[in-house]
Amino acid sequence: AALPGPAPADWVQAPLDPAVRAVLVGFDEHFSYAKLCQALRYLLRGGPDCLLVGTNRDHRLPLEGGAAIPGTGCLVQAVETAAQREAFIVGKPNRFMFDCVASEFDVDPSRTIMVGDRLDTDILMGNNCHLTTLLTLTGVTTLDEVRGHQDSDCPARNRLVPDYYVDSIADLLQVLGE
Repeated sequence: AALPGPAPADWVQAPLDPAVRAVLVGFDEHFSYAKLCQALRYLLRGGPDCLLVGTNRDHRLPLEGGAAIPGTGCLVQAVETAAQREAFIVGKPNRFMFDCVASEFDVDPSRTIMVGDRLDTDILMGNNCHLTTLLTLTGVTTLDEVRGHQDSDCPARNRLVPDYYVDSIADLLQVLGE
């Protein structure tokens, strides 16, 4: 919805749903200043009892040909900045989603592989959950980045190193077919 009126004093007059107890920030191609204002108003009204939840912190989404668009992390950060509080991230790299799946299905981490194209979300989540990790180099991560983390003495950087990598997911499909 559009902001009600031309001035900031008008913008705080839009009605708030009294049942709202959480603000969820996910990928939204129609994210706007009006939505940012509403999110802030709900968070200020509810205080710490109103949850701020983000789906992920991906800073950009890769497209074919090396292009990229801003990721959900940009939207999460906008709301966090306005509200001056940190969102609880339910997606990668946090364990939350994995724990939800593992509580519903018989998942054996020693027989599970996390495949992804990002070190800071996919591979970190796999390592946080004690899974085997496989990086595909078709996304935002380069092999030079991996080597930099691998050669580091910093434990936090070492947690970003995958167990394996492939140039493309097609390489993995080839091996599985054998």
